[in-house]
Amino acid sequence: MEMIKIGLLGVVGVLLAVYFRSVKAEYGIYIGAAAGLLIFGYTVQNLSFFMNEIQVFQSLLRQDNGFFRILFKVVGITYVCEFCAGVCKDAGYGAVGGQIEIFGKVMVLLTGLPILLSVVETIGGFKG
Repeated sequence: MEMIKIGLLGVVGVLLAVYFRSVKAEYGIYIGAAAGLLIFGYTVQNLSFFMNEIQVFQSLLRQDNGFFRILFKVVGITYVCEFCAGVCKDAGYGAVGGQIEIFGKVMVLLTGLPILLSVVETIGGFKG
């Protein structure tokens, strides 16, 4: 049922944005961004349940290596970058949107380095 609500919010937001874009272009951009922010807020609100379940799962693990924390950072980075780049591209600033996407990819790479180092250490431990 929640997916239907979000889908309808997105469709209504896009239809309003298309209508107002023909009247005044910047209104369409503002309405599209507002609809995106509402959906983003609703998504973040629903992530709290998921976070609680992951914390229970993490408490069952014997080590606290922070992999779940890194996973959530990476997911957050990609979602925010995708949203911001989409808004820039819809506004006609595709180059800015592309730069946001490149920055997001670099940040994901940097955020995931501890996992890569852990894998390399684990592989090195098998040889020794």
